[in-house]
Amino acid sequence: MSDTDNTPGTPKETVEEIEKGTAHLGEVEVIDKRQERKVLWKLDTRILPVLAVLFLCSFLDRTNVGNARLYGLEDEIRITDSQYDAGLAVYYATYIAGEIPSNLILKKLTPSIWLPCLAFFWGIIAMSTGFIKNFSQFVAIRALLGLCEGGLLPGMILYLSSIYTRGELAIRIGIFYTSASLSGAFSGLLARGISELGGRGGLSSWRWIFVICGCFTSSMGILSFFLLPNGASSAKFLTPEERQIAVSRLHALGHGNGNREREATEKFAWSEVSRGIFSWQTWLTASAYFGILSGLYSFGLFLPTIIKGLGYTANEAQLWSVIPYAVASVFTVCTAYLSDHFRVRGIIMLFSLPIAIIGYGVIANTTNNQVKYGMTFLMATGLYSSVPPVLGWLSNNSAGHYKRATTSALQLMIANCGGFVAVFVYPSAQGPSYHEGHTIIMGLLCGGWVLVLLNVLYCWKINRDKANGQYHQYAGYGDDRDPTFKLVL
Repeated sequence: MSDTDNTPGTPKETVEEIEKGTAHLGEVEVIDKRQERKVLWKLDTRILPVLAVLFLCSFLDRTNVGNARLYGLEDEIRITDSQYDAGLAVYYATYIAGEIPSNLILKKLTPSIWLPCLAFFWGIIAMSTGFIKNFSQFVAIRALLGLCEGGLLPGMILYLSSIYTRGELAIRIGIFYTSASLSGAFSGLLARGISELGGRGGLSSWRWIFVICGCFTSSMGILSFFLLPNGASSAKFLTPEERQIAVSRLHALGHGNGNREREATEKFAWSEVSRGIFSWQTWLTASAYFGILSGLYSFGLFLPTIIKGLGYTANEAQLWSVIPYAVASVFTVCTAYLSDHFRVRGIIMLFSLPIAIIGYGVIANTTNNQVKYGMTFLMATGLYSSVPPVLGWLSNNSAGHYKRATTSALQLMIANCGGFVAVFVYPSAQGPSYHEGHTIIMGLLCGGWVLVLLNVLYCWKINRDKANGQYHQYAGYGDDRDPTFKLVL
């Protein structure tokens, strides 16, 4: 007997009530799709642009050191190539150290406070880079910058996973992550424009790059404090009925999103942290992402130098670095859309990663400058388009707030060790061919492809075991161990 039968004692819902918003049919909540799309549009247009700008600022402030290098940073503060690399390594060390603690305290301090605070403080630190005088100050500033920036991306992934369902996450990550690839294009254009200020106010061109970008970041941090809600239930731009729809669609375990009502009141437990740390999926995806980020960081930090090595001036190198990033941004969004549409993550990466592998394989073994530049398009496209699926994958398959907080941060903590690889595999002595550096990154990407395949097979096995009743003892847990929780491949 259905819940809509007109029998005594059975709840009766009218069409008007359903179309108005939500209607309860037993324990299942029916949500009008038109209303849901309206709510999603409001969430997308009010939250994603803010996150995209913050993430763009993060990449600008992180990679501006590569642009500043072209305008005399090393000569003016009298540091060697090895000292420059050491400063970058310190940045990555503190960046990594801040990720897990930041995610664990995010719920306590709330996203609307914590994320803007991180942006404000790293903006001040980035601006201060424009006034450094020596190596020790360079290292200190990079260390503080990494500590503040480290909490942003894992915090945003955790934040989005509390607002969107599992099948909606990749395209949202793709949209704001596109700002990262666009920031590569934007940073080149911005650096080229700011370089014209060189000498004004007693500051060199590279100093103005840090000062202006840092001021912009801090301003965005302040603005985001007034724009970001803590979650769907507190979004002031939604009506009370829309807030109910936004929250209700996340709560049903049958929809494969985990028990969000339980997560809302979940207390911190080290056992959940332990579940995240010792998850096979965490290490498989994180290790694969390590290879991807090794390529991304080296690409972002050294692309201007690589292009300059092809025979272009510093200003020309900044302009020519724009196009590969712009092309990659389009493919990133398309890949993220396909990932959500087909409800797959790793399977998409099995097709996107080979694009970058081909690019690195060719650029490492050719002497033709035009071919080298053409390969940067494949490198950027394959790398950036692989990120939304890998970032959404682990979050999709982790339920329980503190387990998801741990896995999201630990994945990035491990993967960001790729920054150390990026620092040391592209020494200036290798230029302009960088054969060894490109070959190392290609090898890491090939290893990452194998790890992605292993994780797809692992998730498939878990789903098969659940279907065969091997996880019945976890029924009702409301987390990723529950038999009704199907892992995304």
